[in-house]
Amino acid sequence: MVKRDREELEDAGSNKRLRCDPRDRLSALSDELLLVLLSYLPVHDLTRCEQLSSRLRTLASDSQIWKSAYYDRFVRPRAARIPGIREANASNKSLLYSSKLSKWLEDGSLVKRGGVTNWKRQYKLRHNWSRGSCKRTETEIAKRPSIPPLLVRLHDGIVITADSSSGLRAWSTRGCESRLASMAWDMCTHSSAAPSALAIDSSSTATDDLRISVGFIDGSFGLYVLDRRKQSLKCQYLHASSTNGSISATAFAFPYLLTMTEAQLLSLYRFPVIDDEPSDQGNLDPPRLLSSLKSHTAWPPLSLAIRCSSTGVSTSIAYAMPVYTAGWSVGLQELRLTTEGTILESRLATPFSQGFRPLAAPENRTGPWSPNVSPQSADTASVRFTSPSAKPTSLSYTHPYLLTAYSDNTMTLYMVTSNARELFIGPGKPLCGHTSSVLGAHVGDRGKAVSVSAGGNDLRVWELEAGLSANPSRRRAVWAEASVMVRPENRTLDEQREFFSGQNAQHKMTSTFTAAAAHEDVMTSKGWLSFDEEQVVLLGEKSQGSQALVVYNFA
Repeated sequence: MVKRDREELEDAGSNKRLRCDPRDRLSALSDELLLVLLSYLPVHDLTRCEQLSSRLRTLASDSQIWKSAYYDRFVRPRAARIPGIREANASNKSLLYSSKLSKWLEDGSLVKRGGVTNWKRQYKLRHNWSRGSCKRTETEIAKRPSIPPLLVRLHDGIVITADSSSGLRAWSTRGCESRLASMAWDMCTHSSAAPSALAIDSSSTATDDLRISVGFIDGSFGLYVLDRRKQSLKCQYLHASSTNGSISATAFAFPYLLTMTEAQLLSLYRFPVIDDEPSDQGNLDPPRLLSSLKSHTAWPPLSLAIRCSSTGVSTSIAYAMPVYTAGWSVGLQELRLTTEGTILESRLATPFSQGFRPLAAPENRTGPWSPNVSPQSADTASVRFTSPSAKPTSLSYTHPYLLTAYSDNTMTLYMVTSNARELFIGPGKPLCGHTSSVLGAHVGDRGKAVSVSAGGNDLRVWELEAGLSANPSRRRAVWAEASVMVRPENRTLDEQREFFSGQNAQHKMTSTFTAAAAHEDVMTSKGWLSFDEEQVVLLGEKSQGSQALVVYNFA
């Protein structure tokens, strides 16, 4: 009898039908052992296990498993970009998962909550941001455009609006979008003055009453407080009008208030703080003027900021600046003071060198002009030059990112270095991706930015921090795909599971918009937009003239 070859035996064995073991070996394991096994699964397999049984669904939703997955995907890559630490694709035991706050960077607030944090929800939220997946809703706030234009600010799911006709109003963007409170200007003896600047106390938390600062066209300003529990607005202080023109910009971090007037006068005020009485009760005493500076080169758009510490206060103003033979550039001024108001230091910085400037712009340039290229920059391909640039349409500054938008479909990112020795603005890096004029841009925490085009249909999320890699080749690759286009979708539950489990490698961005987005009336952007951890809010205007808050919810 001729023996069969080994290959034929292997082929015959592979064609045999495998017998299924009727015994359930997983159910016999304890919950502790199953948690250990599930911790080794990737996210898309973990979501599949939730559909097998109620027990596995409970175990696969364990907070510690998703906490570790959140760290590996969203925290460790950021830590790997810190100078002195090797790249994320290299093995580095010092960046393994840890519950220590020192390894969680700006996500340390989530770790402090302990068991209160829903880590699976946090993972899904950041996942949706990275894919541009969200739900879009609209809330009408005005039947017709106001003059001066309507002012909008966002803080912790609450939108504050101010205009001459409807007064000061507060809106909720979480859950059921509705108006929380409203107050007319005639209740504050401001019946003849229209609002020109609006700011929200940056030091307010989710449990505090929300303090609001409003500047008016007659040079006066007022402080208001939103009682979240009673859902009411109250005026706490009104400042007299001024001859320096209208308030063009303001920043607020109680007890400090920073204002910029139309006459380019920068003023810093400090309100008295009474330890025995809460600052949100009753009226406030008049503030004390700590410092006032006059500028001749600061032009809108402007971006004001206040940073408070136990030893003093630091204020900054980023502005557009006309430059001879070079069109428009940007400038930044920082002012450091003690808590008593003594000026310690005032510093200025621009992307231009302080020495020689050519009268003729260099030829064959393709980006914003920045002659002072840092000698430490080895990535010369990322630095571009242009002919004289136009005036920015929008400007946003959140240290260390200074972002400007232009009408030629581009944006420019400047990295700001601010320490005890120097204030320095690095060369501008062009950001491309929009197909029409960029009308508004906003920089938030963790190096994330959002921009919108003039038509309102091109909304993009930018990961600015991703371009800070120490490897030049990787930095160029990251900048090539630095943005994600936001596409609202209305998916079924099965499609959401498929999307969340990573089955769609190409992101499967469909055009099935929500009912609000599919409305026949076209919505155009008014330029203002802002965002927080869960949503992006922008101000839009329909063809009939009515204005609405467009909310993109990523949760």
